[in-house]
Amino acid sequence: MSASLQFRAGHQLTMTPFLQRSIQLLQLSSLEFQQQVQELMGTNPFIENTELEDGLDEAADPGASESESESDSQDIEAQADGALDEWWTGEGFDLRSSRPVDDDWDPMMRVPSRPTLREHLHQQAGCLRIGPRDRVIVQTLIDAIDASGYLTTPLEEVLALCPPAVEADQDDLRIALLRVQAMDPVGVGARSVAECLTLQLQACDHDLVARDLALRIVSNHLDVLAVHDFQRLQKALGCEASALQAATILLRSLTPRPGAGFGTEDTQFVVADVIVTRQQGRWVAQINPEVIPKIQVSRYYANILKGRREGGSAVSQQMREARWLVRNVEQRFETIQRVAQAIIDHQSRFFDYGPLAMRPLTLGEIADGLGLHESTVSRVTSRKYMATPSGLFEFKHFFGSHVETAAGAPCSSIAVRALITELVSTESSDRPLSDIKLTRLLEQRGIKVARRTVSKYRDALQIPSVDVRRMSHRPML
Repeated sequence: MSASLQFRAGHQLTMTPFLQRSIQLLQLSSLEFQQQVQELMGTNPFIENTELEDGLDEAADPGASESESESDSQDIEAQADGALDEWWTGEGFDLRSSRPVDDDWDPMMRVPSRPTLREHLHQQAGCLRIGPRDRVIVQTLIDAIDASGYLTTPLEEVLALCPPAVEADQDDLRIALLRVQAMDPVGVGARSVAECLTLQLQACDHDLVARDLALRIVSNHLDVLAVHDFQRLQKALGCEASALQAATILLRSLTPRPGAGFGTEDTQFVVADVIVTRQQGRWVAQINPEVIPKIQVSRYYANILKGRREGGSAVSQQMREARWLVRNVEQRFETIQRVAQAIIDHQSRFFDYGPLAMRPLTLGEIADGLGLHESTVSRVTSRKYMATPSGLFEFKHFFGSHVETAAGAPCSSIAVRALITELVSTESSDRPLSDIKLTRLLEQRGIKVARRTVSKYRDALQIPSVDVRRMSHRPML
């Protein structure tokens, strides 16, 4: 065996500290990015706000920017810039041209979020076939339910919350409670964990022996179950070990906090990164100027350092950081604009016709089309929003899986969800559509999906099951 020396050529992207920070900043939301810029401005005197430092700009030497460009090639910023160019290959980008067409556009819009439990219950209450008086009582009761889905307020106190003109009594509240407890999610409106689990067990179609045994456990032996004393539990119930196991498995499948899957009451706000408008028959993405930090490298301080060759000093390092930040701002919004425009071009039919026209789209398709790395597209689409005539959407809203159609062409899962929503909204109140019926109706439209997929999409849309919808339309005596 003999040792030999071999040479191998290859390309490798060097992750400089500047490049690493650029990648980290790219995935921040606009508000977080602006906060980072403000923090850097507070610690680096070479970064100035162009709106506040006009006096310094006028006093600065107009030739300072040229000397900065000449010195860039002599420090490590040039290496970072080269790596950034390789990472974000793009074309020219003019921030000054990114202006919204509508001067009255409000960039502050509410984040699309999941409905709260209270909103979900009030929506179902609006479908009940009851009189105005009973509706007020139901709505008052819903307002007393906490975020976990429990009614912790005694009925006597809820009665005091009802408007005096309603003239409600305890019997009215008990009837209203039955109506609420028949709503989705199953178990809502319970006054204890035992009642919550009981409601869920009564609504399930599981094995009757296991369900009856689980009901006995919930009614009389929850404390024993809580300490996992299964021998004592089996003895108290007088059942076989296999039957007890089936009952405990069923209990574990229940949800002790039925309201946990809903949104919070907190209101969150975001700033739209991109504003989408129609110009000359084409949908165009424009960077919202409100999210672009108004910063530049201070020519005043740069002129003071002109001619110095203290590349390793702390002052020179701050100057390099200032130049890097200004360039990073430009490249960040150039990349966001390019990705946004690519998404819009792919989903132009969505902007013309709505969710039913959404096409399947992956991060890889956008990355390949723009010559970017897929991880870069993933960072760009994370917590970035575009304001459109149809509302505010996160970039990731336009990406999704697909299902096959009868013609062999893929159909976006978002379009399938929109079609399910449309079918349910037009269903007969006396004969709501089951998941099996929805599957068949989709198949008639050329979309082949499994029933479990329809059930998953319906749950994601917060549409109650067919039994709950049927019960909500049934008049209660």
